[in-house]
Amino acid sequence: MTSSASSSRDITFVLGGARSGKSAYAERLAIDSGLPVTYIATAQIHDTEFAERVRLHRERRPADWALVEASADLAGALRDADREGHCVLIDCLTLWLVTLLFSNDAGEPAALPPTARKAFDAFDHALTHTRGKLIVVSNEIGLGVVPLGSVTRLYVDELGRLNQRVAAASTRAIFMAAGLPLALKG
Repeated sequence: MTSSASSSRDITFVLGGARSGKSAYAERLAIDSGLPVTYIATAQIHDTEFAERVRLHRERRPADWALVEASADLAGALRDADREGHCVLIDCLTLWLVTLLFSNDAGEPAALPPTARKAFDAFDHALTHTRGKLIVVSNEIGLGVVPLGSVTRLYVDELGRLNQRVAAASTRAIFMAAGLPLALKG
């Protein structure tokens, strides 16, 4: 991702660990913008426990927000929702990467699939061409020990690389810990 993108770009990257308050903080930023909001959800629901988590997120969001449920084509969802005078909130890159890594029936990936690399590149392009306000949420999962399993290591490595790409394109980056925001950039 290049850093030569337009200075009028307004991208806030919110990341933190599980239960750090990142989604609620990002939602407050969207509300505080005073703009119409489109929420792009990246989660794929596979069990009842996760369905309950999604339900709680839905209940917390204002009813007037538009909802887009994105799958692998997050770049397309962003391009369709983005416009001047509008706020787009993407929650979250962590779950989007799960979709990219495990979207086929080939079993556990040994490397990032070529389709995922293309999706990353398309998302980079969409980020650098945003016209409205954009808030992107992701987990920071690289603060612990090196995972023992190769698939988990692949996931941690690729999410770290993806987070770095988005942070580089962002005008602001916020790290959440225990519900408290720490400004990293901007």
